[in-house]
Amino acid sequence: MIRFIFVVLFLGLYLVLGIPVLGVEWLIGKFNKKACDYQSLRMVQWAFKVILKISGVHVTVIGEENIPDEPVLFIGNHRSYFDILLTYSRCQRLTGYIAKKEMLKYPLLRDWMKRLYCLFLDRDNPKEGLKTILTAIDYVKKGVSICIFPEGTRNDGEELSILPFHNGSFKIAEKTGCAIVPMSMNNTISIFEKQFPRIKKVHVILEYGKPIYPKDLDKETRKHIGDYCQDIILETIKKNQALV
Repeated sequence: MIRFIFVVLFLGLYLVLGIPVLGVEWLIGKFNKKACDYQSLRMVQWAFKVILKISGVHVTVIGEENIPDEPVLFIGNHRSYFDILLTYSRCQRLTGYIAKKEMLKYPLLRDWMKRLYCLFLDRDNPKEGLKTILTAIDYVKKGVSICIFPEGTRNDGEELSILPFHNGSFKIAEKTGCAIVPMSMNNTISIFEKQFPRIKKVHVILEYGKPIYPKDLDKETRKHIGDYCQDIILETIKKNQALV
């Protein structure tokens, strides 16, 4: 329980002390947007790494060399809030995450998310959902990577299970031609969700798969690209379970 308390205290302190920082970053962005963007990225990554350290999470990373130095679409299985901390803390390039619109209810947190090119998806409104995907496509064209969890929600089912992937998530890669980079995560649900509100010291596995370019796939595979990517991630988490 003490880890949970320390994480909450650190997060609250970061958000409060970050209020003037947001103002300074906004001002810097008026003169040098790229520098401002990367400063914001590194500050949030530092905070996420501190939270992971407080939580006692030990991460084994596999295949990071598979990430090309270009804007990509990251996709992954999703079982924990810590999935965002684990993956975002390792991004080398500007990367926006697609989050549920409910995150807009949290002041300061939503401001940092907007600074970092995060988008907010209304899962109950197809028209608004399409707008979000179109904005994500525009971001990739401008050099910003996008991360999305195609299951659409956190999966709290059986270990080594994956919810069906939504094919709409892959339009970002299909329309821009960017690479899809699969991220497979093992044991992240054991950090927090399994024993809420306690945070447990655990070992997790994060593996980046080889980039997938939609244009290189045959027509039938492109038609079912969600199933194709889901199978890759499912096979990887099954393989890596022995390492946990």
